[in-house]
Amino acid sequence: MSAETALISPRRPKAKPSWGGRITRRILTGVLVLWAAVTLSFISVYLAPGDIVSLLMGEQVHTPAIEAAIRAEWGLDQPLYLQYLHYLWRVLHGDFGRSYLLNTDVSSLVLSQLWPTLKLTALALVVSLVFAVLMAVTTAHRRWGQRIAGCVELILASTPSFWLGIVLLFIFSFTLRWFPVAGDRSFSSLVLPALSLGLAQGAVVSQVLRRGLEDALNEPFVLTLRAWGLGNTVIRLRHALRHAALPAVTLTGWLIGGLLSGAVITEQVFGRPGLGKITVDAVLGKDLPVVLAVAIFSALVYVVLSTLVDILYLFIDPRLRDAPAAGEENP
Repeated sequence: MSAETALISPRRPKAKPSWGGRITRRILTGVLVLWAAVTLSFISVYLAPGDIVSLLMGEQVHTPAIEAAIRAEWGLDQPLYLQYLHYLWRVLHGDFGRSYLLNTDVSSLVLSQLWPTLKLTALALVVSLVFAVLMAVTTAHRRWGQRIAGCVELILASTPSFWLGIVLLFIFSFTLRWFPVAGDRSFSSLVLPALSLGLAQGAVVSQVLRRGLEDALNEPFVLTLRAWGLGNTVIRLRHALRHAALPAVTLTGWLIGGLLSGAVITEQVFGRPGLGKITVDAVLGKDLPVVLAVAIFSALVYVVLSTLVDILYLFIDPRLRDAPAAGEENP
């Protein structure tokens, strides 16, 4: 092609990135994070002081037969890179070994306790988001409402979840007897743990959401909606909230991580089954295979939920669908 033709020919615009490409990149990023979590768990075993066999056995009585079984199971007589590949292959197939302290399969143990923790985390997430939306929508651009909400949010955000749980137990379980003290027998046993776990996180999200909502209410489109005769509540819930939601959704990844970690202590306070109980028991009993499995399962749940939140961005803000992804140039 001659120089003149190149100058005359219009430049062909680049195709916009597809939704599928963006979603694929987010999924691959999640897979990379999981691989890093598994790798770190493998490295932590070898960097821990002491003999690896003794670490894996915990407080179990050492016998030559058990030591030989552990060396064969983990391939400790092979080169380090083969041990690593063997470990990756086992984790990929859901094989986390055996707890010699409890004499049970680790994967079965963790899976049996995963659902109670997921129930608690999911309900606490709902509590956080509902609390944040109600506080932000009802107090944005309202002076006294902002002051009252700010005090409530500061108190909740500064209060440890376990202390709030103890207060809720004293009021609603021991005094009023509205909710059970411990266990996981019905939905009512989930209410107090979810409140103690979710309110503190929701207070932080509420502050971010209120700021975004106030900025959205200052946009010109709000004047147009008011000119059309729409009420203030409708404008806040149906229009301004969607524009203000993106910063709050960005915090949801942090929120999920905080709820998962907080569930460990909350389950202990309320005597609930779940990953928290077996984690504490494993740490006290030095049951390393269970600790590693819980860490990897927690990373898996966090990555899956965070990836879903990243994909949700595309539905909340249409501008992100047409914006170039990281590493891409504008046409």
